[in-house]
Amino acid sequence: MEYLIWCDESDSKGRYYSNFYGGVLVKSKDFEYVRSKLLVIKTENYLLGEIKWQKVTSNYLEKYIKAIDVFFDLVKQDLIKVRIMFTHNRIMPKNLSAYHKENEFFMLYYQFIKHAFGLAYSNSSGQDINLRLYFDRLPDTAEKCRSFKGYIRGLNDNKQFRTVRIKIKEEHISEVVSHQHVMIQFLDIVLGSMSFRLNEKYKERAPMSKRRGKKTIAKEKLYKHILQRIRDLHPNFNIGITTGMKNTEQLWQDKYRHWCFMPKAKEINSKWQKTP
Repeated sequence: MEYLIWCDESDSKGRYYSNFYGGVLVKSKDFEYVRSKLLVIKTENYLLGEIKWQKVTSNYLEKYIKAIDVFFDLVKQDLIKVRIMFTHNRIMPKNLSAYHKENEFFMLYYQFIKHAFGLAYSNSSGQDINLRLYFDRLPDTAEKCRSFKGYIRGLNDNKQFRTVRIKIKEEHISEVVSHQHVMIQFLDIVLGSMSFRLNEKYKERAPMSKRRGKKTIAKEKLYKHILQRIRDLHPNFNIGITTGMKNTEQLWQDKYRHWCFMPKAKEINSKWQKTP
């Protein structure tokens, strides 16, 4: 058995929320079926190139809705798990060193991999499970990327990972190109829709106009459809807070979750306010 996780990121600095990270997890035994379903729905709707949030337009809205429905059907069947993480600009970390500030992107990414899927609660089989990680091309220097991958490999020494026998090999941590990985493409749509709504991009007006552009309206419609599919899984789901749970095992068991990351040492930004 292997767990395959594809990761992507968005909006490092948003108006209200920042540091968006997303991941989709598929078990190796389900991979070919899941991948074929997603590729077929793309082909049936003539979405032959890379699909992504930035490409959503009014002309393609119905095609994207049909595609995302197949994706969420697979989530509902627990063949895909989705996790989204972000930070709230009102909550500020305290006592950050220069190193922390310089490496914030990778330090948050590490926390996402370590905790978001609840991998520490995922394996009761008593057998080893290999973890394969596919990162959309990391936006930093080669040296920092190597260091980050080293920290990820270091999870092999984590007590919880050892207990559930999750193994991470060096060759199983990969940087990939999104147009070659359909999982990242569908993740990009979900992740982009959340940043779009939480940072109120749906209110943006077209240049030199008092009206919203057709593309913005189409994106809002797709976001609302995605939200309804999430609420089929979690009634009254609130996208801006950490998804509730009754026990920590839900970190793994839940098919879809959000995580509003908050550092242990934090303070409220007194200058922050949500303006109209």
